[in-house]
Amino acid sequence: MMEDETDAGTAPCFAHHLVDGHPVDPETARDVARFRRAERARLVAARALPSEERQRATANLIDALDRVVAPRAGMTIAVYWPIRGEPDLRPWMGAAHAAGAQVLLPVVVEEHTPLEFQTWSPGCRMTRGFWNILVPADGEVRVPDIVIAPLVGVDEELYRLGNGGGYYDRTLARLDPQPRIVGVGFSACRLPTIYPMPWDVPMSEALLSDGTHLER
Repeated sequence: MMEDETDAGTAPCFAHHLVDGHPVDPETARDVARFRRAERARLVAARALPSEERQRATANLIDALDRVVAPRAGMTIAVYWPIRGEPDLRPWMGAAHAAGAQVLLPVVVEEHTPLEFQTWSPGCRMTRGFWNILVPADGEVRVPDIVIAPLVGVDEELYRLGNGGGYYDRTLARLDPQPRIVGVGFSACRLPTIYPMPWDVPMSEALLSDGTHLER
């Protein structure tokens, strides 16, 4: 999803404005942005799990990824560095690398532009990128076959509610061919709809910590 900061006033003479090249009714965009901000705050708070429950939930997700993705040589898999209480898949990343898969991490090169996916390996040198998130210091840019995306929320049509920057959708919309997109999240992250906007990219499937596997 694109930036949620759509509350700024728009001249009343305009019936619509463009967001990343998409014509959007400004009142609709503002309403959806406000809804998503409220849901994001609620769902981020809901994933503040006790330590033991978080460990069990994360282990369930890792088991599910082993079955559904089954890393092996020849795969190029983008994962993520966990922030804001996201499931910590770093053990799975290490195992995927050991199985011969090439593991990538998303990197913000410039604000409001598509992500780059750069190579990562256990013990590689890391540096602080945008918003102080760790990224590979010497990673090479690659295009993933599979993208494992963290979920703040997921709706019934497999649209993803993320952290609000719009980076995943902005990036995935430009990849050709489209990679397999697998969302991962804790079980409380489901909601009926995020009210998809023209720029939102649905996922291929989603895995939740209670064993739920949603597919398109």
